[in-house]
Amino acid sequence: MIKIYNTLTREKENFVPIKENEVHMYVCGPTVYNYIHIGNARSTIAFDTIRRYFEYRGFDVNYVSNFTDVDDKIIRAAKELKISAPEVADRFIAAFEEDTTALNVKKATLHPRVMDHIPDIIAFIEVLIAKEYAYEVNGDVYYRTRKFTHYGELSDQSIDELEIGASQRTGAEQNIKEDPLDFALWKSAKPDEISWESPWGAGRPGWHIECSVMATKHLGDTIDIHGGGQDLEFPHHENEIAQSEAKTDQKFANYWMHNGYVTVGEDDVKMSKSLGNFTTVHDIIKEIDPQVLRFFMATTQYRRPIRYSEGTMKDAQVNLQKIKTALENTEFRFTSAVEKLSDDAVKFAEIAELKSRFMQEMDDDFNAANGITVVYEFVKWLNTYSEQTEVSIAVLEVALSEYKAMLEVFGIIFAAENLLDQEIDDLINERNQARKDKDFARSDEIRDLLKEQGIVLEDTPQGTRWRRE
Repeated sequence: MIKIYNTLTREKENFVPIKENEVHMYVCGPTVYNYIHIGNARSTIAFDTIRRYFEYRGFDVNYVSNFTDVDDKIIRAAKELKISAPEVADRFIAAFEEDTTALNVKKATLHPRVMDHIPDIIAFIEVLIAKEYAYEVNGDVYYRTRKFTHYGELSDQSIDELEIGASQRTGAEQNIKEDPLDFALWKSAKPDEISWESPWGAGRPGWHIECSVMATKHLGDTIDIHGGGQDLEFPHHENEIAQSEAKTDQKFANYWMHNGYVTVGEDDVKMSKSLGNFTTVHDIIKEIDPQVLRFFMATTQYRRPIRYSEGTMKDAQVNLQKIKTALENTEFRFTSAVEKLSDDAVKFAEIAELKSRFMQEMDDDFNAANGITVVYEFVKWLNTYSEQTEVSIAVLEVALSEYKAMLEVFGIIFAAENLLDQEIDDLINERNQARKDKDFARSDEIRDLLKEQGIVLEDTPQGTRWRRE
């Protein structure tokens, strides 16, 4: 059974879905005012990997992840770029989709946008006002935080601790709120800013309300899993719980999951736009294979921090190549394999044992670090089997099927490359003949020529095979 570390209870719990064999999960998406940096990508990749593992285990996953397309940062970007806020959002949603496609992130079942849900947001706030969980002041609407008795439980903070922090805030907003802890559900319009008409005048939603509205609209009042980055635990997710449960009188999410930060430098400082120590995915995938970045991100347990550096990326590249080479070695053996062998049953059992151990590790709160360790053992198994004098087609087919399925959990899918080019085949045949004729100068010349084209030759007992570098 899959176990999940639930941030709300601060312990691992058996995952019991609301509906059998289905997972309904909501993951907070990006605020689309700029390209995503690799800290943002960490959350996207972590929850994509979790989604993929649920699917590997046979669940149907309804995966909803929003785009925040109404926000102060978007409004500022619109002024700087001299375009409208919707145009800023459209531009960077397209960029997000381009970058995450390169990282082999599956499209969400639904990517709702705030601008498409303004009537739903207004209706949601009206219910909160009617139930006296919210109040209006001069066109702004605030949530009465103290009225929600469970406030602070997700982030494990008492209302007194939160009050001390809130009392240190300054600004005009603090002077008009009933309580320093109250937060905005609706903000009255400022000159030249995007706005919508509401019962409280022209304005736009606060940040926190959007996810409560979109999650409950598209997944129901109670959902299986709500996820996001560790930085969203407070106040964003805390506020989502308060809003949603006050409105529906139902538990909002059964499991809360939060991924760790990406850190940089010797002091392991969190990567963020506010600190200016970030690298965008858009830029980095111009320099390195996006598959390497994906592999680096996906193979660390999601709750642990990741240290990003040139060295860790090189390690990821080396390990990914080993995984790919094992796949190619195995695929190559089909050319000389027999239908069946007497020890096939033994090999099937060994493959089944690897699969069982992989699931055991991943079932433990999606422990990708331990899961990929099993994959490395599978690499050794494949290489050893591929070097046998005789191999079985039946075993090769089962082994490759299970191996590829494990890799796909991490989003690692090697695209088929059209390597069987007649010119290259002819050169390899010529090289083989040159070696028979002991014309080693010509043999070396052909090897060098192919290497310049990115083709690496490997001489095996079963013949010469080749791959792209």
